[in-house]
Amino acid sequence: MEFLATLTTLLLLFSLLLICKYYYLKIHSHCYLIDYVCFKPASDRRITTQTSGEIIERNKTLGLSEYKFLLKVIVNSGIGEETYGPRNIIEGREDSPTFDDAMLEMDEFLNVSVGDLFAKTKISPSDVDVLVLNISMFSPAPSLSSRILQRHKMREDVKTYNLSGMGCSASLISVDLVRNIFKSGKKTLALVVTSESISPNWYSGNDKSMMLGNCLFRSGGCVMLLTNNPSMRARAKMRLKCLVRTHIGGNDDAYNCAIQKEDGVGRVGFHLSKGLPKAAVRAFAENLQHLAPKILPYRELALYTYRSIKQLIVKPKDASNSAMARINFKSGVDHFCLHTGGSAVIDAVGRALGLSKYDVEPARMTLHRWGNTSASSLWYVLGYMEAKRRLRKGDRVLMISFGAGFKCNSCLWEVSADLRDADVWEDCIKNYPPQTLVNPYLEKYGWVNEDTEETFNRAQRMETLRR
Repeated sequence: MEFLATLTTLLLLFSLLLICKYYYLKIHSHCYLIDYVCFKPASDRRITTQTSGEIIERNKTLGLSEYKFLLKVIVNSGIGEETYGPRNIIEGREDSPTFDDAMLEMDEFLNVSVGDLFAKTKISPSDVDVLVLNISMFSPAPSLSSRILQRHKMREDVKTYNLSGMGCSASLISVDLVRNIFKSGKKTLALVVTSESISPNWYSGNDKSMMLGNCLFRSGGCVMLLTNNPSMRARAKMRLKCLVRTHIGGNDDAYNCAIQKEDGVGRVGFHLSKGLPKAAVRAFAENLQHLAPKILPYRELALYTYRSIKQLIVKPKDASNSAMARINFKSGVDHFCLHTGGSAVIDAVGRALGLSKYDVEPARMTLHRWGNTSASSLWYVLGYMEAKRRLRKGDRVLMISFGAGFKCNSCLWEVSADLRDADVWEDCIKNYPPQTLVNPYLEKYGWVNEDTEETFNRAQRMETLRR
């Protein structure tokens, strides 16, 4: 009898220990965003209509067809005149980039933004336990994460991760990596750094599928501090609710639709194929299938189930009018942070989610002001929402990004307090949204549309003679 009582007591104590451990891990596995800082390059790196025209005119491989193509792309891109590029391209050295050019572009971002974040949060670099950096197309040795560690004299036991080749969706991959580290239960402070290298990756050929990247990508970056420490929860701006990653790279067409490669004469560029929209739609649909049950209320899920069953019984006349398209994502989301891959990307995602003009405004304005800054774009969009004082305590923010591979990653944040920090938007937010997003490039270079091969070739010959 005494043995049975002792065994029962031990089992109860063991059960209590398991329960305590479960709740401890649950509490310490939360992911809090303490703060973030976006990067604003120097004004002498600005790419205006005039600068853009000069860069294009320097490319002697372009014919009239390519000029007209670029004119159409730039005019319809949704990008304004306040974006930024690397110095070697501004200075006319895009055909012969050096290692120092690439490192300078990274240092101008890292030296300013990382220091600004530590100063803003009053957190010491020595407090950082984990450092994750993602730059897709530049990976020197020692790594850029080591460069940050060396400059800011971080602890010897800090864990560093350097991600490359992840594309425009890399910042959420970095957040996911940090989130998984947090699951260990140990109180951890993580620094995430996200940007892209443009200096050594400019395409100087005439393959139209590779010229698109030149028109859309711009310099930028973001650094953020994340933690699972409950004692820092009061300082946090947001808490991560869920994160879903979708990778359809097993499909050959999806893998090859956005890929770095050589053109027909050996010039390296980033190829964007006509199959990219199809791959994006597939990855987006698969991602939403896993995301929807995590973020939508039960009522909306029940309605979705009902519509899906009904659709199986009664075939809709319009095949594009799917049940997925009729899900009301606004029932579980207050704000949408969409990847600024281009105006067509924003329009397509907005239509798929049934979003209003107000909902897609932050992404449109970010594309106009900053261009596509790759993986850091989402954080400029979030910054716009904060600068406009849209984010209130308890609001839910959905981030959606796309990247080469092909990948679609998404996550849901819950706002922890009313946010009003304007960050890099401070000097211009009062001007947004502008009355028109029309790019002045057409006004200045519209003559290309009226040119012929004969007049275009004659103009080029005259220009050569003048030089």
